[in-house]
Amino acid sequence: MRLFIAEKPSMAAELAKCLPGPLFRKDGYIETGGGVVTWVFGHILRQAEPGEYDEKYKKWRAADLPIIPTEWKLLVADSCMKQFMIIKTLIAKASEIVHAGDPDREGQLLVDEVLHYTQNEKPVMRILVNALDEKSIKKALSDLRNNKDFYNLNQSALARSRADWLVGMNLSRAFTLAAQSAGHEVTLPIGRVKTPTLALVVRREREIKEFKNADYYLIRADIKHENGSFKALWKPQEEQQGRDSEGRLIDPLIAKALIKKLEDSKEQALVVSCDTNEKKEPQRLPFSLSALQVMAGKKHGYDPQAVLTGAQALYEKKLTSYPRSDCDFLPESQQADAAVILANLSGSQHSDLIKWSEKADISIKSRAWNDKKITAHHAIIPTEVPCKINALPEVERNLYLLIAQAYIAQFYPVHVYNQTRAEIEHADETFIANGRVIVTMGWKELYGGESKEDEDEDNKTLPAMKKGDTAEFIGVTAEKKTTKPPIRFTSSTLLQAMKEIHKYVKNPELKKHLKDVSGIGTEATRASIIKELTVRSFIEEKKKYLYPTEAAYLLIDTLPEELTYPDSTAIWEIIFNRMVDGKAELNSFIDQQTNFITTLCQKAKEIPIKNYDSNAKLCPRCKKGVLKLRNGKNGAFWGCTRFPECRGTCNDKDGQPEFG
Repeated sequence: MRLFIAEKPSMAAELAKCLPGPLFRKDGYIETGGGVVTWVFGHILRQAEPGEYDEKYKKWRAADLPIIPTEWKLLVADSCMKQFMIIKTLIAKASEIVHAGDPDREGQLLVDEVLHYTQNEKPVMRILVNALDEKSIKKALSDLRNNKDFYNLNQSALARSRADWLVGMNLSRAFTLAAQSAGHEVTLPIGRVKTPTLALVVRREREIKEFKNADYYLIRADIKHENGSFKALWKPQEEQQGRDSEGRLIDPLIAKALIKKLEDSKEQALVVSCDTNEKKEPQRLPFSLSALQVMAGKKHGYDPQAVLTGAQALYEKKLTSYPRSDCDFLPESQQADAAVILANLSGSQHSDLIKWSEKADISIKSRAWNDKKITAHHAIIPTEVPCKINALPEVERNLYLLIAQAYIAQFYPVHVYNQTRAEIEHADETFIANGRVIVTMGWKELYGGESKEDEDEDNKTLPAMKKGDTAEFIGVTAEKKTTKPPIRFTSSTLLQAMKEIHKYVKNPELKKHLKDVSGIGTEATRASIIKELTVRSFIEEKKKYLYPTEAAYLLIDTLPEELTYPDSTAIWEIIFNRMVDGKAELNSFIDQQTNFITTLCQKAKEIPIKNYDSNAKLCPRCKKGVLKLRNGKNGAFWGCTRFPECRGTCNDKDGQPEFG
């Protein structure tokens, strides 16, 4: 008997429909003419808590840290025991097993761990399903692979899971105990990804509060060439006085003197250079989940979790491909499906989709079609199942439109324009004028009405001119501008920051090496991490912007930079990716983690943590902890929060410590 183990019941039901009949639904599985299909509910096995390794770990003690399992334990989640026993029984009866977890790192692990836990020795094949429509599933069924081919993916997922456990279990205890020793009655939950994510919000808020507005001046000239007039922006020389560290002119007296100098000069302006180059912008890539979350956040104000929920619903309705994809590219073989998909979109009864689809040219092959960029899954695209778009709920309808629009864009020409840059001199000062002329609108035709670009020089048409031409200097103005503070994160821009984490690492050398890293967290977990920080009251959302709470400041200020900056976490992501390629080993990574955790547990014992409570009573013995009122066998007394490291005590007198 062939046994299919799917990641969730909905996937199992669709898989069963594509197997030979007849179908018989049973308790926890489906019998078909092509085998039995059962399912898990995500992780039906959970990692053991420290207290389940040893009773002594049920009490938090700094002396017990770090806790490093020598043999990692998994336990069946209580809510999943019934389904687990069904799966275990079916595995025993099976002659062959087909792993039908989602085609990603987490999907690989959650079925593999069940097979390992049940000590399965039966042969295991792997099916990779990227969409739930019949054609996609049948195609995947005809291309089963040996599950051993995905061993490295399993090891990478295992490394991520164990790293999360080591950081969370050890460092949450270590720094909570340190904070409590300083008199804070708190629990500090620390996560490998959520802590540096929270730190991004805290740092951004401090940048805003510490920001001081500053005025600066933009000097613009009106110039008249024989072929037309245009504006040009003053370019200061290197030795120009009155500028700030970013090169902006901030001295009003110098700005005034410069204006007078330019206006008093009677000489002609001279075109020093004028170069025109053809530029091409390739088609916007189809969406990965995070790219969809960011775009939907900007255009519709949806939070990342709502986008994930909507994308999952479209996937389960067979309208779009697998949603938790970290890939922006498409398999070259799937370009053959374009005619059917575009025909469906042109018959969707949505005016924009009809208009866009009818102009699409399936002979165009964009950069999105690239087998070398495909991992376990591909970008999110419409399936061959026709969509009654007007019948969809609003969020799903808007997400489907974004997904379909990006797909159709692959069949439009590249955007082509001529970029011109002219350098003009007048009164020994240099001005720059930029302009562009669109040659081919191409794929941008689909996005033409979405954003009205500012009227800046980069988008204006310049008159025809050449080096050596003279022009009339008509006038000059100094536009007073004011610097603006950074913008607070929204849920979608914070998710984008997690994805583009190389921009936020502390080590400048590391930035160069992290541009290809797919960020911290995964496509499936980033939204839930942001939501958890909100639910646990570390972040507040006000009019879509995110603000850190007092608890957030305490947590981030308590921790060393190794935990609050994303450098270490980003490096680990590189290692996880190298594991997938077979270039790093799980045991070696765990050894590195053990050393990292051990060092930070020791730091937690030594780190000075301030107590800002004006009523706190400093321990007279250690001068580090504070006194707290306690009840002992002889009555009330005051004891140091650093007990048992410090055994300082005082008698209680009318609710206050009595210092002898």
